[in-house]
Amino acid sequence: MEEPCGAGAAAPLRGDAEEPKQGSVLFLGGNEVKSSAVVKYSSAPPQAAFARLQEKTDLKLPPANWLRESAKLGPAGTTILGNSKKSKPFSSFGMAYDFIDSVGNDVDVVSDSENIKKLLKIPYSKSHVSMAVHRIGRTLLLDELDIQELFMRSSQTGDWTWLKEFYQRLIDQKWQRKKKSKEHWYQKAILSKFLYYSINGDGAAQPVPSTSKQHQEGPVAGESDEAGRASWPAPFEMPSSLSEDPGASNQGNVPLEPSYIVGHVASAPKEQNLTPLFNDGENSQGLKNDFVRNILWTFEDIHMLVGSNMPIFGGGRYPAVSLRLRDNNKPINVLTGIDYWLDNLICNVPELVMCFHVNGIVQKYEMIKTEDIPNLENSNFSTKVIKDIAQNILSFLKSNCTKEGHTYWLFKASGSDIVKLYDLTTLCEETEDKYQNPFTMPVAILLYKVACNMMLKKNQNKKHYGTIRTLLLNCLKLLDNGRHPQIIASANYMLSELFQLDEPKKEDSTDFPINGNSDESYSEEEEEMPDSDENGSYSNSSDPPDDNKAVAIIKSVGELSVPEKYKSVHRIRPSCAFPVCHGTEERCRLVLNHVLEGLKSVDSSVKKEGDLPAADPSTPIPLKYEDESTSGGPECLEKQMALFLDKMGSFQKGKHSSQSGMIPGSWQYKMKLQLILKSSKAYYVLSDAAMILQKYGRALRYIKLALQCHDTYCCLCGSMLPEVLMFLCQCLTLCGDIQLMLAQNANNRAAYLEEYNYQTKEDQEILHSLHRESRCQVFAWATDLSTDLEYQLSVSCKCYEAAYEILLFSNLKKENPEQHIQVLKRMGNIRNEIGVFYMNQAAAVQTERVVSKNVSTTEQQLWKKSFSCFEEGIQNFESIDDATNAALLLCNTGRLMRICAQAHCAAEGDFKREFSPEEALYYNKAIDYYLKALRSLGKRDVHPAVWDSVNWELSTTYFTMATLQQDYAPLSRKAQEQIEKEVSEAMMKSLKYCDVDTVSERQPLCQYRAATIHHRLASMYHSCLRNQVGDEHLRKQHRVLADLHYSKAVRLFQLLKDAPCEFLRVQLERVAFAEFQMASQNSSAGKLKTLFGALDIMTKTKGAFQLIRKELVAESEQISKDRSPAEGVSPSDSSVGLNKEEVLKLLSIFESRMSFLLLQSIKLLTSTKKKIGGINEEEVVLKTNKQVYSLLLRATANKGLTLLERTDLILNLLEQLAPNSEGSNRGIQ
Repeated sequence: MEEPCGAGAAAPLRGDAEEPKQGSVLFLGGNEVKSSAVVKYSSAPPQAAFARLQEKTDLKLPPANWLRESAKLGPAGTTILGNSKKSKPFSSFGMAYDFIDSVGNDVDVVSDSENIKKLLKIPYSKSHVSMAVHRIGRTLLLDELDIQELFMRSSQTGDWTWLKEFYQRLIDQKWQRKKKSKEHWYQKAILSKFLYYSINGDGAAQPVPSTSKQHQEGPVAGESDEAGRASWPAPFEMPSSLSEDPGASNQGNVPLEPSYIVGHVASAPKEQNLTPLFNDGENSQGLKNDFVRNILWTFEDIHMLVGSNMPIFGGGRYPAVSLRLRDNNKPINVLTGIDYWLDNLICNVPELVMCFHVNGIVQKYEMIKTEDIPNLENSNFSTKVIKDIAQNILSFLKSNCTKEGHTYWLFKASGSDIVKLYDLTTLCEETEDKYQNPFTMPVAILLYKVACNMMLKKNQNKKHYGTIRTLLLNCLKLLDNGRHPQIIASANYMLSELFQLDEPKKEDSTDFPINGNSDESYSEEEEEMPDSDENGSYSNSSDPPDDNKAVAIIKSVGELSVPEKYKSVHRIRPSCAFPVCHGTEERCRLVLNHVLEGLKSVDSSVKKEGDLPAADPSTPIPLKYEDESTSGGPECLEKQMALFLDKMGSFQKGKHSSQSGMIPGSWQYKMKLQLILKSSKAYYVLSDAAMILQKYGRALRYIKLALQCHDTYCCLCGSMLPEVLMFLCQCLTLCGDIQLMLAQNANNRAAYLEEYNYQTKEDQEILHSLHRESRCQVFAWATDLSTDLEYQLSVSCKCYEAAYEILLFSNLKKENPEQHIQVLKRMGNIRNEIGVFYMNQAAAVQTERVVSKNVSTTEQQLWKKSFSCFEEGIQNFESIDDATNAALLLCNTGRLMRICAQAHCAAEGDFKREFSPEEALYYNKAIDYYLKALRSLGKRDVHPAVWDSVNWELSTTYFTMATLQQDYAPLSRKAQEQIEKEVSEAMMKSLKYCDVDTVSERQPLCQYRAATIHHRLASMYHSCLRNQVGDEHLRKQHRVLADLHYSKAVRLFQLLKDAPCEFLRVQLERVAFAEFQMASQNSSAGKLKTLFGALDIMTKTKGAFQLIRKELVAESEQISKDRSPAEGVSPSDSSVGLNKEEVLKLLSIFESRMSFLLLQSIKLLTSTKKKIGGINEEEVVLKTNKQVYSLLLRATANKGLTLLERTDLILNLLEQLAPNSEGSNRGIQ
């Protein structure tokens, strides 16, 4: 025999990759019909010529090789007699399993060629039609539903009685088994003998096995029902791989090999590993694909996967022909013609060889081309009409067979014109258990296989996720957990895999079309019936009593010949959109729901329930809440951490144990591992989402569940995959983050505790499943909610350290540099947090220490802890070249050194207080750390804010050190000159790092600091000048420096709007400096010049007094407002508030100095006037000064003046003096 589409070597095994062999496209009947065929699989041997029989050959005599197995004939020789086929109710399923890629997408119909022919002959034939129809995606599976055989079985087993009764009501008569006539078997036998003669039988064929002989006898004689029992399965037969005792048989058979990587769909179970799930059951269910050829036949726009057993001969002049036997006395009718034509089209055979006989005696042979068959005498038919019939039937079925997983029955009674479609699944469920329908299992398995196949495609687009989800949901509807735990667990796992947990939320709505009803968008009650007037085919108002049970009716077979009479109104998969999840939590909850269902299936199939301690899934498993009084603190944590790392090491050695008694390598074991890992991932994502929402209690609860899942995974799994270790590292890192946030938000602890202790029923049930395998306590140290701040910070640090250890010992550091950097950054950060915590504690202890002069050991311990934390943190940041953070930690270390320095200063009230060497040592250490921080940054551009902060701290340290040396001069150890030199140097360095020019929030502070430094330096030089005797050059130098620093201090204080007292004090010191100079002057002119200079300084304080007045007015207004009950004024509206004591003190000094200067000026001006005579300008000045002096004396004498009144008076006096001071200056010069 020969394949129709080219020379054939040995046929490949079904399922092997095979180059499809393209058939020719035939344009038949005046370009009316397009047909092409591609052989997807063929078990036929290379083509062989047929033996042309001699005339007068008697076909009633059997050939020597009759009924022996023949590769050339395939099953055709024997099946013609009906001995092995009987009817194959699941033949389409066998093909669908083998060509799973085609199902649901590309192919419209999968069926036996005999069923296709029977459907296309409906309008021409009076015979009955009974077919089962199933829908998978856009594909329809058609199988013969042999009612006679079904009911014959029913009478023996009692199954299908509901359908039997329904059928009897339908045709209104008692069912009886019809026996085939002797003529029928005679014709079959002659055809069989003819085919054996035609294959050059040389007697060498092997004898037919004895069992086949029995089969051959049975149907012919009508005595045996063996064949009937073999071809129809029981309503439900459990495949041996899913037998009652999972502990025995099925744990050894491992069909699933899910080497999934966390969260990746591409890693669904490999097809070759999925198939064995059902292999044991397939043959027993009659699901074997035993066609000689599987052909992808395209008829017009209809794509069909067709099984055919027709023998094809070739060789010589005819590359491919089909062989037919005809009785010369009987003309060919239309039905036979259509049969021959369709067979040749489906198998792409261009010619037909007809052998005519009379009473079994061969007469002649005739050659007919395929395209000529429709025009044979007595067998005329229109190919266009056949095309219309095909399109109408397909549209009718697609419009009405809408529910995936349901079994539909297409039925036409013998001699009737009405074709009806029933939903057997619905009818069955109304009366009996759904497993009374023998199609339930094959359909469920096919739905599952199609979904698996779609999952496996690496280039799969997300748009197919909705399709996969619907296939799996429909598969689950058909299955019973007690009977099919493996498929249910696997389907639920795949459903959970469809939800991508590690993707941004926005993708939910962009990738998937939004469809509110997407969950079951095409499989619930939504068969939209078109108008009956327009298309009468859907009417349910016919006479028979059970018509109301029909899904749809074709009133007359004649309608099928009308072009486009039936249009498919129901798209086969309208919009199986993926469900839109409004947020991460919803998505994760869907995942966990599927995981839980999967876990339940696995757990229910593991028998060793009795060995487990009884646990009620509805009872919450307490989440351990630990108070600081019971937690052993950081030391206890160290032990737990060591145990954990020891355990992590043991994972590498391949130890594993399951409390429930699951056998490693069994399907339950492998599936549970994947489900646990998936739940862990979902809880991690939930925790991360809660963290973003600042729900830290909830976040800790979820990460606890994630780690408990991981712990169980570790207990079961012998070796840890790098991806799994990587995920554990991420979990621990997140746990560390949460513990840190809980520590930083201690004021909300009650709310967090409530969140932490809440549990959903789903979470409890998942935990219950986890506790079947392990105690889930390995990570308890990391996930307890403590009330102790130090403990929380320590836990956070240990989490990061554990994550880092995992990266180190699993060699994941190089493969995941980003994660490595993140963990080190977090370690650096938490060590900084702990360092700051200990540093603040030390500062608090220091504040409380009043009496004792000595530094306590507690303080020293805290310093050491803080210092070591900072040091480790700096190393962490330096190891990843994070200069900015390293600089911040160096800055904090500097701050710690300053706290140490402060601790070493003597107790308050000690009049002998001196700046100690210990203070100097620690301040210098602080300076070293700040300078290191600046070196770490390199330049300001790296991080301006940090750079400015370090500069400010450095300036502050120099300033503090200089101030302490100045205020508490260590005269017992150093000379005055050396101290002054050191103070001067420190102050100048402080000025160097104090940036007064850069505009920033800190600029006013820097200006105030610089002004204060200049003021202090000026005061120091002023003091030196007062106390110094001798070296004139040095005195002059000090005078110049004092003057310079005073003027700089004044200029800077003038820029500030909130330092009037400081400005006033500097100006008063300048006045004192002038007075000191005046005392050493001898000439009146010199003295006058100095006096007027001093008065000029005083008049320039007007701005400071105006600021003081403004503050005082605002304060008095505020007081009056506060007294008035009608107006409620918030405290924020009040002024900053002055230090009134300071103002009073300065005002008194100011009044006395002003009085002194005015008196001196009046004396000097009077004496000069006597000597020189009248100078008009000086007279005016003298007059003004006298007037001002008089007013000032009266004011100081009046003790009843308020501060505001005194300030107003001073402003008034300064106003009067101002023009004179300028004039007098001009006059003197």
